[in-house]
Amino acid sequence: MRIIRDAEDVGAGLTMLAAADPRLVPVIAVAGPVPLRLMEPGFAGLAFIVVSQMISKASAAAIWNRICAAGPATAEGYLLHDPDRIATFGLSRAKAATLHNLARLVADGDVDLHGLAQAEPEAAMAQLTALPGIGPWTAEVYLMFCGGHADVFPAGDVALQAAAAAAFGLPERPSARELSEVAAAWRPWRSVAARLLWAYYSARLRKDVAPVVV
Repeated sequence: MRIIRDAEDVGAGLTMLAAADPRLVPVIAVAGPVPLRLMEPGFAGLAFIVVSQMISKASAAAIWNRICAAGPATAEGYLLHDPDRIATFGLSRAKAATLHNLARLVADGDVDLHGLAQAEPEAAMAQLTALPGIGPWTAEVYLMFCGGHADVFPAGDVALQAAAAAAFGLPERPSARELSEVAAAWRPWRSVAARLLWAYYSARLRKDVAPVVV
């Protein structure tokens, strides 16, 4: 299992991707530097990804700052917050429930997020998506940015679909299934391909769309 640990690994992935799929050569040229974007595994990493899902980066950052200001961003620390305090964070009811359930499972020792970050992707995905409120996108992004997995690709990400459409001159955004089929040619560096497409999208639209900022 290949793990991304630094910018050199990203560079190696880009070199291999350009050789495997020449269509990516102009994408690499437009994208510019491709960020590493790694975070520590554990409750805080997965919780931040949950917060980041489906809302703007500014809103996610504001909510996360409130959570961190309220106390340690640990499972045990989160469980100390009473419902009135949690209500001030700005979380939706579903996300509040997801974070509470996740904190309880981690604190009770029922889930090892550090261990899952290092597990084989298929097994890790199965266990992560079995957690209440954790879907495939959240699990894939956790493995990419908190586990450093080199061959994970969140094909359901709308920005990745839009980037692929723009990069390859497609008439419309590909579906998650269609993009997953395209990404199969980018193994074993699909996580670098995702980073590349996010960087390309950002360069084209001057908008940072990658789901995690460190």
